[in-house]
Amino acid sequence: MAIWAIVPVKPLRKSKPRLSDVLSEDERALLNFTMLGQTLRTLKSMPAIEQILVVSRDSSVLALAREYGARTVQEDGQPDLTLALRRAVVVAKMYNAESLLILPADLPLLSERDIEKMLLLAKEPPFMVIAPDRHNDGTNAIYLNPPDIIDCKIGAGSYAYNMQQAKKKNVPVEICQLTSLGLDIDLPEDLDLLNQIESSQVDT
Repeated sequence: MAIWAIVPVKPLRKSKPRLSDVLSEDERALLNFTMLGQTLRTLKSMPAIEQILVVSRDSSVLALAREYGARTVQEDGQPDLTLALRRAVVVAKMYNAESLLILPADLPLLSERDIEKMLLLAKEPPFMVIAPDRHNDGTNAIYLNPPDIIDCKIGAGSYAYNMQQAKKKNVPVEICQLTSLGLDIDLPEDLDLLNQIESSQVDT
């Protein structure tokens, strides 16, 4: 099965504005760059992932993606993550991707095991597997087979939207709720939780 991973990435210096009270612009850019690199390393190490496709308007993001052998799509025009994602899906289909794994680049606890657990939930197409964030608001990972089975979104409110789309189209769904996939970094409290988790892992 030809699985493509799509990673939409906002400009590194302009994302995470809600962390501005605790991190400077340079610190936020470094955090984003580090998490993106970790995401790309994890995906590249997985035999099940045939190709990685990164979509962004940030040239440094696209340059890093190419270092990991990923294909890239340059976002242009007005910033619109949903439109950029749609464009990436079209590109993946052009290269005969049979299924997609879409995830953001800000999952600091992401591991191969998490992705394997998600993919193990997948059944015969048509099928969707979705991993919500820890608030059950956003979508932190979504597996689609076939790639355009729904018009999916990521970001705030996307979990309910994607579930509604699946219901509307009678697409079977499995929900993958893992602590590691549920944590994305948007707020100072997310950083605090990450530090707590990492401290507990060191202690044990």
